[in-house]
Amino acid sequence: MRELVELTKTLMSFRTMHSRPEEIRRCADFIESYLRDIPVTVQRMDCEGIPSLWVIPTKGRVPVLLMSHIDVVDAPESLFEPQERDGRLYGRGSIDDKYAVALSMTLLKEHMQELAAQGLSQDALSFGILITGDEEVGGYRGARAALPHIPADFAIALDGGSFTEIIVKEKGIVRLRLTARGKTAHGARPWLGVNAIEVLMEDLLAVKRLFAVETDDHWHRTMNIGIVRGGSSVNQVPDVAEAHLDIRYTENDDPKALVEAVRRVVRSHVDVLEQEPLFFGEAAGPVETLMRLVPEARLGRAHGASDARFLSQFGIPGIVWGADGEHSQHAEDEHVIIDSLVQLYETLRRFLRLVGRV
Repeated sequence: MRELVELTKTLMSFRTMHSRPEEIRRCADFIESYLRDIPVTVQRMDCEGIPSLWVIPTKGRVPVLLMSHIDVVDAPESLFEPQERDGRLYGRGSIDDKYAVALSMTLLKEHMQELAAQGLSQDALSFGILITGDEEVGGYRGARAALPHIPADFAIALDGGSFTEIIVKEKGIVRLRLTARGKTAHGARPWLGVNAIEVLMEDLLAVKRLFAVETDDHWHRTMNIGIVRGGSSVNQVPDVAEAHLDIRYTENDDPKALVEAVRRVVRSHVDVLEQEPLFFGEAAGPVETLMRLVPEARLGRAHGASDARFLSQFGIPGIVWGADGEHSQHAEDEHVIIDSLVQLYETLRRFLRLVGRV
């Protein structure tokens, strides 16, 4: 287990933010070298500068695919210096998602050693791994581009949930840009203009009323105003302003109807920047085997989205599961509980022997 923790630390030291694309490629190079030293045949694809790596059986289908990613959200330099204290590993990427990359690499190394001891090769490998580099910015050049090349029967996205919560449902995403238009004038004579920022503010209040529902479990549509831009001079009435909205919706919503509802209540022009489906995972078959191994586990749902949403697009049943990070993803105190990482590792070893026939 010490090797697993130390490998996680090494991966965390790479500043794999999308503001540092060379670090994402450098981390992928390190992983590729590690995997080739096992040794295994590694497939690498670079899609518009985003690296993806996968190792699968050289023949036939993949009974179980373990998915993870190396990219992280922006953070100060100090968060790329891993710290262990109180049974937790702190730093950017610890829970999202470098521990899962290290876990996949270590499991693969161990199982290839076992196969070699039996005189077998990668032909006999009964699970595979996929490591991508763009989950934090949508996964379009990573998981979505790579999955068509991987004939998997079942997948585990090691990127959410917790050891006792197996995610089988994630909200869908709609991202909008509202562009308000006005008329410019001198700031000393605002009555001669139309302030685009004020138009946008009124529109945002109108949109918020479409998301007024609140429940204890928050399993309802939500809207976050993530970006607001407008104006270039304090003494000028701005003639354009824009806002970017992050909408998450459930199975009770029609995303197209939501967009039309927004258009009806605003004066701004509405552009749909992104629309992604809900993730509906598997609750039978391999999942039943997993729940027998973790009797305290329950099936759950997540408000966020992950690369798991691409699985259904390619006909691959799957789940989202992982170690415990106490919901610290993207936070300054991001961390993974080391004991849960050990539990996850041991449980996956047993699960792969049962389902993957390793």
